[in-house]
Amino acid sequence: MDTTQRTEQQRSADRRRRELLEAADRVVLRDGPGASMNAIAAEAGITKPILYRHFGDKGGLYAALAKRHTDALLEALRAALDAPAERRERVEATLDTYLAAIEARPQVYRFLMHPSEGGPQSDQGFDVGLHSAPLLRRMGEELGKVIEERVDLGPDSAQLARVWGHGIVGMMHAAGDWWLGERPCTRAELVRSLADLLWGRLAAAGDKVGGPSF
Repeated sequence: MDTTQRTEQQRSADRRRRELLEAADRVVLRDGPGASMNAIAAEAGITKPILYRHFGDKGGLYAALAKRHTDALLEALRAALDAPAERRERVEATLDTYLAAIEARPQVYRFLMHPSEGGPQSDQGFDVGLHSAPLLRRMGEELGKVIEERVDLGPDSAQLARVWGHGIVGMMHAAGDWWLGERPCTRAELVRSLADLLWGRLAAAGDKVGGPSF
């Protein structure tokens, strides 16, 4: 098989994978954590064994969907951080971007963070923590890199930036999860409250020399 044939086969496989992920997204939007491999296979017009061939099991499909949505969320968060605005405004915009994303697609959020809520129709043997924890860790590491690039935290800046990154993601996740379930206040009120909690140290820190401003 020559290089051209291999390249075309890879493109075809990538295209088919995207189509299957789009079908999975449609089922997740409809069924949330109750989305099953059977329902996703039916939506894609294939059999369950073929779906397994592409993703292995529900964990593999979950990982692919998590990457798809996390990539999009991280891109949106970076755009909020890069917006031409004062630092406090960008902090609030970043928090709002996360909360707006989970509010806009609550079924997707619940599938990614609370798959065990699917009930008896969901696939058995799916470990929530095994799959959702790496998603949050990835977001924490990415945010830590952004902080290190932009904020002068003094000695041990790299380690402190990682602490901040994981701490902020943990705060956003916990507060957002509570807010999405109970709706005790408006999104804008939650954003302001969380920004107030972060603002003291962020307001005092200078911009990293030679890096993008924050």
